[in-house]
Amino acid sequence: MDRIAVGLAALGRPAYINLGRDLPEVRDVPSMRAATHEVLDAAYAAGVRWVDVARSYGRSEEFLGSWLAARGHQDVFVSSKWGYRYVGDWRLDADVHEVKEHTLPRFREQWAQTQELLAGHVNLYQVHSLTVDSPLFTDPALLDALAGLSCDGIEVGFSTSGPAQADVVRRAFELESGGQPVFASVQSTWNVFEPSVGPALAEAKAAGKRVLVKETLANGRLVAEAPEPLRRIAEAHGVGPDAIAVAAVLGQEWAPVAVLGPSSPAQLAANLAAAEVRLSDEDRAALGELAEDTREYWTRRSHLGWS
Repeated sequence: MDRIAVGLAALGRPAYINLGRDLPEVRDVPSMRAATHEVLDAAYAAGVRWVDVARSYGRSEEFLGSWLAARGHQDVFVSSKWGYRYVGDWRLDADVHEVKEHTLPRFREQWAQTQELLAGHVNLYQVHSLTVDSPLFTDPALLDALAGLSCDGIEVGFSTSGPAQADVVRRAFELESGGQPVFASVQSTWNVFEPSVGPALAEAKAAGKRVLVKETLANGRLVAEAPEPLRRIAEAHGVGPDAIAVAAVLGQEWAPVAVLGPSSPAQLAANLAAAEVRLSDEDRAALGELAEDTREYWTRRSHLGWS
């Protein structure tokens, strides 16, 4: 399970855009904390040792921190992100759930908050959803501050979203501070509906960068709205469509870490069945036909409701 990470985007707050979440009937803080701990316990028992959180994932860092303190695990790799602030006030019907800001003050503020909740546990800190228009690209002071984390043994990375992911990946890895690269890793959206960033991620891997893939299930669409070819392949392998979607990620030659977003132990188990799947050339060809127009994919994603 060294190429699997469990992300807490769907568990750290009561509302998110993922389809088909399996959550407690009451989504108060104690219930969501308990649900998070159940998923983390199941993941650890299955051999998963990587957990991915973010400042904007509601109380995800807090929930992870309390789990680590209670269990005493010292072998969990933790990645978090800064750049978005959660403003949903623990409401399902909030008009706005998160606000983005890639500035030096926001980085300093959020890194301090992350350290407070996850002191000594953070291995990788990432810019959350870097896009081509981010002011980070022209802010030397911010880049120097990020690079400074490396001196403290913290890996520095970024995540990407949107139809221009490939451009962001290539441009971000060119950034330097003091003559050294700022970033050592990238976390991008790649799934059988949206594989456009693949060549850029392959280049990053070849250059020695760490590559993670998020939204492996297209925010749940590949399960809730599984296309017929995906269902057929899943039936042939005796697993759910989620396992096939994850297996497609793990099968990429650039060997990414797949970030899963289960909301219950049952969903996690279904996702992890991917580890036993061996896709045939015919399977891969059929899955390759499912790719959507990149801009249409991201337009549809932008219209997914928070619930």
